[in-house]
Amino acid sequence: MPLKKFKPVTPGLRFKLIPTFEEITRGKPEKSLILPLNKKGGRNNFGRITCRYRGGGSKRFYRVIDFKRNKLDIPAKVKSIEYDPNRSTRIALLHYKDGEKRYILAPLGLTVGDTVIAGENVEIRSGNAVPLSKIPLGTMIHNIELRRGKGGQIARTAGSMAQLMAKEGDYGHLRLPSGEIRLIRQECYATIGQLSNIDHENISYGKAGRSRWLGRRPRVRGVAMNPVDHPMGGGEGKSSGGRHPCTPWGKATKGLKTRKRKLSDSLIVKRRG
Repeated sequence: MPLKKFKPVTPGLRFKLIPTFEEITRGKPEKSLILPLNKKGGRNNFGRITCRYRGGGSKRFYRVIDFKRNKLDIPAKVKSIEYDPNRSTRIALLHYKDGEKRYILAPLGLTVGDTVIAGENVEIRSGNAVPLSKIPLGTMIHNIELRRGKGGQIARTAGSMAQLMAKEGDYGHLRLPSGEIRLIRQECYATIGQLSNIDHENISYGKAGRSRWLGRRPRVRGVAMNPVDHPMGGGEGKSSGGRHPCTPWGKATKGLKTRKRKLSDSLIVKRRG
Protein backbone atom coordinates (compact mmCIF):
# COMPACT_ATOMS: atom_id res chain seq x y z
CA MET A 1 0.00 0.00 0.00
CA PRO A 2 1.76 3.18 -1.20
CA LEU A 3 1.95 6.49 0.65
CA LYS A 4 0.78 9.80 -0.76
CA LYS A 5 3.10 12.81 -0.68
CA PHE A 6 1.98 16.41 -1.15
CA LYS A 7 3.45 19.51 -2.69
CA PRO A 8 4.58 21.86 0.11
CA VAL A 9 1.87 24.47 -0.59
CA THR A 10 1.47 24.98 3.19
CA PRO A 11 3.79 24.18 6.12
CA GLY A 12 1.45 21.39 7.22
CA LEU A 13 1.72 19.66 3.84
CA ARG A 14 5.52 19.83 3.56
CA PHE A 15 6.23 16.60 5.50
CA LYS A 16 2.76 15.05 5.29
CA LEU A 17 2.75 11.37 4.28
CA ILE A 18 -0.56 9.53 4.38
CA PRO A 19 -1.84 6.21 3.00
CA THR A 20 -3.60 6.22 -0.37
CA PHE A 21 -6.37 3.94 1.03
CA GLU A 22 -6.47 2.04 -2.28
CA GLU A 23 -7.45 -1.20 -0.52
CA ILE A 24 -10.48 0.36 1.23
CA THR A 25 -13.67 -0.78 -0.52
CA ARG A 26 -16.35 0.61 1.79
CA GLY A 27 -16.71 3.95 3.57
CA LYS A 28 -19.29 3.34 6.32
CA PRO A 29 -19.10 0.47 8.85
CA GLU A 30 -21.64 -2.34 9.24
CA LYS A 31 -24.30 -0.94 11.64
CA SER A 32 -24.87 -4.24 13.44
CA LEU A 33 -21.17 -4.45 14.38
CA ILE A 34 -20.53 -1.01 15.90
CA LEU A 35 -20.79 0.24 19.49
CA PRO A 36 -20.59 3.77 20.94
CA LEU A 37 -17.13 4.69 22.24
CA ASN A 38 -17.08 7.27 25.04
CA LYS A 39 -13.99 9.39 25.60
CA LYS A 40 -12.14 8.97 28.89
CA GLY A 41 -9.53 11.72 28.58
CA GLY A 42 -6.97 9.40 30.21
CA ARG A 43 -9.08 9.10 33.39
CA ASN A 44 -9.92 5.97 35.37
CA ASN A 45 -13.21 5.09 37.06
CA PHE A 46 -12.34 7.43 39.96
CA GLY A 47 -11.94 10.36 37.58
CA ARG A 48 -8.20 10.60 38.16
CA ILE A 49 -5.80 11.02 35.22
CA THR A 50 -3.80 7.80 34.93
CA CYS A 51 -2.63 8.34 31.34
CA ARG A 52 -1.43 11.88 30.69
CA TYR A 53 -1.74 13.90 27.49
CA ARG A 54 -5.00 12.32 26.30
CA GLY A 55 -8.16 14.21 25.43
CA GLY A 56 -10.22 15.68 22.61
CA GLY A 57 -10.10 14.05 19.22
CA SER A 58 -12.67 13.12 16.61
CA LYS A 59 -15.73 11.05 17.47
CA ARG A 60 -15.55 7.39 16.55
CA PHE A 61 -17.48 4.15 16.85
CA TYR A 62 -15.96 0.91 18.09
CA ARG A 63 -15.96 -1.92 15.53
CA VAL A 64 -16.59 -5.29 17.20
CA ILE A 65 -13.74 -7.53 16.01
CA ASP A 66 -13.85 -11.32 16.09
CA PHE A 67 -10.53 -12.16 17.76
CA LYS A 68 -11.72 -15.63 18.80
CA ARG A 69 -12.52 -16.97 15.29
CA ASN A 70 -14.82 -19.54 16.95
CA LYS A 71 -17.15 -20.20 13.99
CA LEU A 72 -15.40 -23.43 13.06
CA ASP A 73 -15.69 -25.11 9.65
CA ILE A 74 -18.15 -22.50 8.34
CA PRO A 75 -16.82 -20.67 5.24
CA ALA A 76 -17.15 -16.91 5.01
CA LYS A 77 -16.82 -14.57 2.04
CA VAL A 78 -14.95 -11.25 2.33
CA LYS A 79 -17.50 -8.56 1.57
CA SER A 80 -15.34 -5.47 2.10
CA ILE A 81 -12.00 -4.16 3.40
CA GLU A 82 -12.54 -1.20 5.73
CA TYR A 83 -10.70 1.47 7.71
CA ASP A 84 -10.85 1.18 11.50
CA PRO A 85 -10.10 4.37 13.49
CA ASN A 86 -9.38 2.31 16.62
CA ARG A 87 -6.43 0.31 15.25
CA SER A 88 -3.59 0.64 12.76
CA THR A 89 -4.40 -2.37 10.56
CA ARG A 90 -7.36 -2.71 8.18
CA ILE A 91 -10.39 -4.84 8.98
CA ALA A 92 -12.40 -7.18 6.74
CA LEU A 93 -16.16 -7.69 6.85
CA LEU A 94 -17.07 -11.39 6.55
CA HIS A 95 -20.44 -12.77 5.43
CA TYR A 96 -20.73 -16.34 6.74
CA LYS A 97 -22.66 -19.01 4.89
CA ASP A 98 -25.24 -19.13 7.72
CA GLY A 99 -25.95 -15.40 7.32
CA GLU A 100 -23.90 -14.02 10.24
CA LYS A 101 -21.60 -11.03 9.73
CA ARG A 102 -18.31 -10.47 11.57
CA TYR A 103 -15.24 -8.28 11.38
CA ILE A 104 -11.72 -9.75 11.42
CA LEU A 105 -8.26 -8.20 11.17
CA ALA A 106 -7.42 -8.09 7.46
CA PRO A 107 -4.17 -9.83 6.50
CA LEU A 108 -1.97 -8.65 3.64
CA GLY A 109 -3.30 -9.75 0.25
CA LEU A 110 -6.87 -10.48 1.39
CA THR A 111 -9.30 -9.08 -1.18
CA VAL A 112 -13.06 -8.79 -1.66
CA GLY A 113 -14.54 -12.10 -2.82
CA ASP A 114 -11.97 -14.31 -1.07
CA THR A 115 -13.21 -17.15 1.15
CA VAL A 116 -11.79 -17.68 4.65
CA ILE A 117 -12.51 -20.39 7.20
CA ALA A 118 -11.47 -21.39 10.71
CA GLY A 119 -10.94 -24.98 11.81
CA GLU A 120 -8.48 -27.79 12.44
CA ASN A 121 -8.37 -29.29 8.97
CA VAL A 122 -8.45 -26.23 6.71
CA GLU A 123 -6.06 -25.01 4.03
CA ILE A 124 -3.00 -23.05 5.17
CA ARG A 125 -3.96 -19.81 3.42
CA SER A 126 -3.93 -16.13 4.35
CA GLY A 127 -6.92 -15.30 6.55
CA ASN A 128 -7.66 -18.86 7.71
CA ALA A 129 -7.53 -19.57 11.46
CA VAL A 130 -5.81 -22.82 12.43
CA PRO A 131 -4.43 -24.37 15.67
CA LEU A 132 -0.64 -24.15 16.01
CA SER A 133 -0.42 -27.95 15.89
CA LYS A 134 -1.63 -27.91 12.26
CA ILE A 135 0.54 -25.00 11.05
CA PRO A 136 3.80 -25.84 9.17
CA LEU A 137 7.08 -24.59 10.64
CA GLY A 138 8.27 -21.21 9.34
CA THR A 139 4.73 -19.97 8.63
CA MET A 140 3.97 -16.29 9.29
CA ILE A 141 0.96 -15.90 11.59
CA HIS A 142 -0.93 -13.20 13.53
CA ASN A 143 -3.79 -12.80 16.04
CA ILE A 144 -2.35 -15.58 18.22
CA GLU A 145 -4.08 -16.89 21.34
CA LEU A 146 -2.21 -17.22 24.63
CA ARG A 147 -4.99 -19.35 26.10
CA ARG A 148 -7.35 -21.51 24.04
CA GLY A 149 -10.73 -19.84 23.56
CA LYS A 150 -9.72 -16.44 24.97
CA GLY A 151 -9.10 -14.93 21.55
CA GLY A 152 -6.00 -13.61 19.82
CA GLN A 153 -3.78 -11.33 21.90
CA ILE A 154 -0.42 -11.35 20.07
CA ALA A 155 0.56 -9.69 16.75
CA ARG A 156 -2.52 -7.55 16.08
CA THR A 157 -1.06 -4.24 14.80
CA ALA A 158 -0.41 -3.09 11.23
CA GLY A 159 2.24 -5.15 9.42
CA SER A 160 2.95 -7.36 12.43
CA MET A 161 3.46 -11.12 12.32
CA ALA A 162 5.03 -13.92 14.32
CA GLN A 163 6.85 -16.99 13.03
CA LEU A 164 6.38 -20.58 14.16
CA MET A 165 9.94 -21.80 14.77
CA ALA A 166 9.53 -25.27 16.26
CA LYS A 167 7.15 -27.72 17.97
CA GLU A 168 8.06 -29.59 21.11
CA GLY A 169 5.61 -31.62 23.18
CA ASP A 170 2.47 -29.59 23.90
CA TYR A 171 4.11 -26.29 22.97
CA GLY A 172 5.08 -24.38 19.86
CA HIS A 173 8.08 -22.01 19.75
CA LEU A 174 7.07 -18.63 18.35
CA ARG A 175 9.31 -15.73 17.42
CA LEU A 176 7.26 -12.63 18.24
CA PRO A 177 7.48 -9.23 16.49
CA SER A 178 9.69 -7.93 19.37
CA GLY A 179 12.25 -10.70 18.77
CA GLU A 180 11.17 -12.59 21.88
CA ILE A 181 10.86 -16.37 21.53
CA ARG A 182 7.99 -17.77 23.58
CA LEU A 183 6.28 -21.11 24.16
CA ILE A 184 2.56 -21.25 23.37
CA ARG A 185 0.34 -24.32 23.66
CA GLN A 186 -0.32 -26.00 20.32
CA GLU A 187 -4.10 -26.08 20.73
CA CYS A 188 -4.18 -22.25 20.60
CA TYR A 189 -5.48 -20.78 17.35
CA ALA A 190 -3.65 -18.32 15.10
CA THR A 191 -4.48 -16.70 11.76
CA ILE A 192 -2.26 -17.28 8.74
CA GLY A 193 -0.43 -14.36 7.11
CA GLN A 194 1.00 -10.93 7.88
CA LEU A 195 -1.35 -8.09 8.81
CA SER A 196 -2.20 -5.36 6.29
CA ASN A 197 -1.19 -1.68 6.15
CA ILE A 198 2.54 -2.39 6.44
CA ASP A 199 3.40 1.24 5.57
CA HIS A 200 1.76 2.51 8.75
CA GLU A 201 5.16 3.01 10.42
CA ASN A 202 6.20 5.41 7.62
CA ILE A 203 3.23 7.78 8.03
CA SER A 204 4.11 11.41 8.85
CA TYR A 205 1.33 13.57 10.31
CA GLY A 206 2.82 16.79 8.94
CA LYS A 207 1.33 19.05 11.60
CA ALA A 208 0.45 19.09 15.30
CA GLY A 209 -3.26 19.39 14.54
CA ARG A 210 -3.49 15.82 13.22
CA SER A 211 -2.29 14.52 16.60
CA ARG A 212 -5.09 16.52 18.24
CA TRP A 213 -7.63 14.88 15.90
CA LEU A 214 -6.40 11.53 17.24
CA GLY A 215 -6.92 12.66 20.83
CA ARG A 216 -3.23 13.19 21.62
CA ARG A 217 -2.44 16.38 23.54
CA PRO A 218 0.98 18.09 23.63
CA ARG A 219 3.57 16.38 25.81
CA VAL A 220 5.55 18.74 28.06
CA ARG A 221 9.19 18.05 28.96
CA GLY A 222 10.02 17.78 32.65
CA VAL A 223 12.89 20.32 32.41
CA ALA A 224 10.44 22.87 31.01
CA MET A 225 8.22 22.64 34.13
CA ASN A 226 8.46 24.35 37.51
CA PRO A 227 10.00 22.54 40.52
CA VAL A 228 6.53 22.07 42.01
CA ASP A 229 5.46 20.06 38.94
CA HIS A 230 8.48 17.89 38.23
CA PRO A 231 11.75 16.86 39.95
CA MET A 232 13.69 18.07 36.91
CA GLY A 233 11.91 21.44 36.70
CA GLY A 234 13.19 24.90 37.61
CA GLY A 235 16.69 26.32 37.56
CA GLU A 236 18.06 29.65 36.35
CA GLY A 237 17.80 29.85 32.58
CA LYS A 238 17.65 26.69 30.52
CA SER A 239 18.87 23.71 32.53
CA SER A 240 19.52 20.12 31.56
CA GLY A 241 17.85 18.71 34.66
CA GLY A 242 20.86 18.19 36.90
CA ARG A 243 20.03 14.56 37.69
CA HIS A 244 19.28 11.29 35.97
CA PRO A 245 16.02 11.34 33.98
CA CYS A 246 13.00 10.52 36.11
CA THR A 247 9.21 10.56 36.15
CA PRO A 248 7.17 13.34 37.83
CA TRP A 249 7.06 11.00 40.86
CA GLY A 250 10.83 10.54 41.06
CA LYS A 251 11.22 7.06 39.53
CA ALA A 252 14.18 6.56 37.18
CA THR A 253 13.13 6.32 33.53
CA LYS A 254 16.26 4.88 31.94
CA GLY A 255 17.42 1.41 32.92
CA LEU A 256 15.12 0.83 35.90
CA LYS A 257 13.44 -2.56 35.50
CA THR A 258 9.70 -2.23 36.09
CA ARG A 259 8.49 -5.56 34.71
CA LYS A 260 6.63 -7.62 37.30
CA ARG A 261 7.18 -11.36 37.55
CA LYS A 262 4.38 -13.35 35.93
CA LEU A 263 3.63 -17.06 35.82
CA SER A 264 3.95 -16.92 32.03
CA ASP A 265 7.56 -15.68 32.30
CA SER A 266 8.62 -19.32 32.56
CA LEU A 267 7.40 -19.77 28.95
CA ILE A 268 9.83 -17.20 27.56
CA VAL A 269 12.74 -19.01 25.87
CA LYS A 270 14.60 -15.88 24.79
CA ARG A 271 13.81 -12.33 25.86
CA ARG A 272 13.58 -9.52 23.34
CA GLY A 273 16.88 -7.79 22.60
